[in-house]
Amino acid sequence: MLLVVVDTNLFVAAGFNPNSHSARILNAIRAGTVRLVWDEATRRETEYIVGKIPPLRGTDLSAFFYPDARHDGPTDPHQFGHIPDPADRKFAALAAASGAVLITSDRHLLDSRPHSGLVVLTPGEFVERMGRERNDHQPD
Repeated sequence: MLLVVVDTNLFVAAGFNPNSHSARILNAIRAGTVRLVWDEATRRETEYIVGKIPPLRGTDLSAFFYPDARHDGPTDPHQFGHIPDPADRKFAALAAASGAVLITSDRHLLDSRPHSGLVVLTPGEFVERMGRERNDHQPD
């Protein structure tokens, strides 16, 4: 199963466009074909940001945060000091600690790709990868 860390912007994009790549990824998480790795810091950030947006306020996100996918180990956001926004560093640190793919539309995180040592993909890139992996597992 693919392990992912998703930046808050995927929840926002999916909330506004249910046909977006972000929504497809969240649907795959909800269906259990992709596993969202999370920790308290990333969950709090996601719930806080989504809760600040009037059309999305009150959205129940608990279905995405499976207890068995919670990362309880250490993370080190400080190792990602090259990422300008400190709020973004927690997502990179979680991806590094868990070995998950980081999915984001955030320019700072995407620009960090050459320096982070992480697999950082846009939602579109990840959906394309999911399609390729699904096709690779089809019998000939």
